[in-house]
Formats: sequence, structure tokens, C-alpha cells
Amino acid sequence: MKTPVNSSEPSLRVLLVDETFERAALLKHALQDAGYKIVAHVSASADLPGLVAELKPDLIILDTESPDRDTLENLCVIKRNQPRPIVMFTHDNDAEKIRAAIRAGVSAYVVDGLKSERLRPIMDVAIARFNEFQAMRMDLEKAESKLSERKDVERAKGILMKQRGCSEEEAYQALRKSAMDKGLRLSEVASQVITVAELLV
Repeated sequence: MKTPVNSSEPSLRVLLVDETFERAALLKHALQDAGYKIVAHVSASADLPGLVAELKPDLIILDTESPDRDTLENLCVIKRNQPRPIVMFTHDNDAEKIRAAIRAGVSAYVVDGLKSERLRPIMDVAIARFNEFQAMRMDLEKAESKLSERKDVERAKGILMKQRGCSEEEAYQALRKSAMDKGLRLSEVASQVITVAELLV
């Protein structure tokens, strides 16, 4: 998972996605003036997930009249596999398009009014939102992992209690001793017990 981005880092690397040469030239100039480094300028039809994997930009900026379905699908893939802060400048203020863009992983959806003096605050807000979302996602994944591990321990205890005719506490202590002896986590030993039990069914 992508680690949180620090907006105070010098020369954050930007992947710029824009179909219009003149508009892109203005945006490039504004980004460079704000201290960003353009690692590539591509069209929306490019393989965006592949470029993100290859170039590893800190930010993705899209400048488009209106986000199309293919672009949003590419952003969904990036959000799932290689999450990055994404800023979209557009002229489309349709509420459904905005919702679709946010679901696809866009951190800031900016309609019209692109001015160089606004660029840095917009980037900072996008990065802050991205980092907040990533922190929430990591917390959720940790909570789900702990819940899954607890379920495995409970299931393994049940298997040992049935096999050995022992109490719940005795089954737990047997798992704990095995984990200590093997230098493994309790959940790892529990998973091994479950796997062996399933093979013997």
C-alpha cells in the first residue's frame, strides 16, 4: 500500500493527464512554478495504471472537459492497486460525475477557475484527504485482520477441545505453548491446526 504523502517534500513528482496541448502547457508552467516535477504528460487514453506502476508519481493530475467512463475505470484500478492522491480539473459540474470521480479515488474535484495561486492549496488539500483516507483504510484492514485472527484462534481451540477432550483454557494454553516453541504468532499456529484438521476430514 502506498505510504502517506508528505506535501512539504521538495519537487513532488506529478503524472499529468491532459488531452489539450495549450491547456497542458499552462498547467505545466503553473505546477513547475509551484515546485512540482512533471514526470510525464500523457492523454487519458494512455495505460494509466501501467504508467503509475512504472513512474511511481506522488500525485496524479487530470485536466479534462469531463471524465469519461474509461478514465474513471483506470482510476479505480489505481485506487485499488497503487493508491495515489488524484486531482481532477474539469468543466463538468454534474453531481453524478463528481460522485463517480470521488468513488474512483479522486481526492479533489475542481470545476473551472484554475489559477496558479490556487494550485498549491488545492494540492495540499488533496494530499491531506488522501492521507486521511489511507489511514482509515489501514485501520480498517488491521481491525479486520485482528478479527479474522481471533476467529481462527477460537476455531482452533474448538478443534483441540474436540480432539483431546480438554477444556477451553487447556486448548488455549496448548496453542500458546506451541506458538512459543515454534517462534510463531498464536494466529499462525491456530491456522496450522485448522489446515491439518481440514486435511483429515
